[in-house]
Amino acid sequence: MNSTTLASSITNAAIAPADDRRRLADRIFYFAAAVNAALTLFCLVAMLSGFGTRIAGDFRFDARTLATLFFAFLFFNGLWALIWFGVKNLLLKYFVGMSHDDRRTVFSSRMSEPFELNGLLRKYSERRIRIADMIGRRGRFITLAGTMCFIFYAQLASGKSDNFATAFTSQSLFDQVVTNWVFLACFYVNGFVGATMFGAQTRIMDGTLARANCMLIVTLWALFKFVLIPIGAELSTLYPREQFALLFALIWATYIVVDTFAEVGGSLYGTMKIRVRGVGDVNRKSYAGTITGLVAGLVCSVGIVLLNGLSGAYIALAVTVAVASTALELFSPRGTDDFTMATGNALICWAFGAWVFS
Repeated sequence: MNSTTLASSITNAAIAPADDRRRLADRIFYFAAAVNAALTLFCLVAMLSGFGTRIAGDFRFDARTLATLFFAFLFFNGLWALIWFGVKNLLLKYFVGMSHDDRRTVFSSRMSEPFELNGLLRKYSERRIRIADMIGRRGRFITLAGTMCFIFYAQLASGKSDNFATAFTSQSLFDQVVTNWVFLACFYVNGFVGATMFGAQTRIMDGTLARANCMLIVTLWALFKFVLIPIGAELSTLYPREQFALLFALIWATYIVVDTFAEVGGSLYGTMKIRVRGVGDVNRKSYAGTITGLVAGLVCSVGIVLLNGLSGAYIALAVTVAVASTALELFSPRGTDDFTMATGNALICWAFGAWVFS
């Protein structure tokens, strides 16, 4: 039995019945809609009454603010999404060798008609499909997330912001709510609009549940901002102000690096033998990807500590954050690891601060 046939056999055994997958996708859609409705109401109350502006931010419905929101959305969720949709489409055509009809199918919602992942894996290389998925996802999300984290880190390091816990939330919560409504509106949409919004960041290997996985990620990411507020309030009482940039970087940068390199390593040279839970037709990870994520996370977190001129116990903190991020990336149900990794990192920093400074 060759590797392609073996991969298809393993995949076939792991995929749930089509009706069950569709019901799960629908439940995630309703959950995301309910959460975003609650967040929208919170933002509107904050704008009208001033209650909660510490979290929601001081958003004003004036021409300048609305224009900024519109053009930011047009760039990040229009032009940027279109670019990486195009990149992934070209990879599927020339690198994977996928036909026009099959590419149209994988860029559809995959919920309007039966989507058979096994049929694709019998025709095309699973490895190459995973690489195309990885490049599209990481190009679409991580470049933006990395840029955003660098900007906030620079602000905190230069002293322009003294609240790492709320700075990220207040500048992005309303934008996130608007973006999530667009994702929800396009959830079941086929054609060019749906493909542009979801095409780059949804995995082919997630099958029918690809958009559900993506919707769960962006919904939990919005909720994480609320989780960070009470944790961040505690952190701000434990750590000196000059270490806020360090905390921000350990919490966000480490998890982004671990998550990214685990997928990169797994896609390029990993053998998908580790069965995991999660939202997707195929939920498997590799030892090679996990080790790659761990090494990259250690380099990132220890480098952050050394960059801030610290050593000793802080290096131990950095190692703990990297190891915890790797473990949470591996064992968290797929679609939830962004939430669990960031929250776990924040809790570890809180426990370390309580131990060192108490």
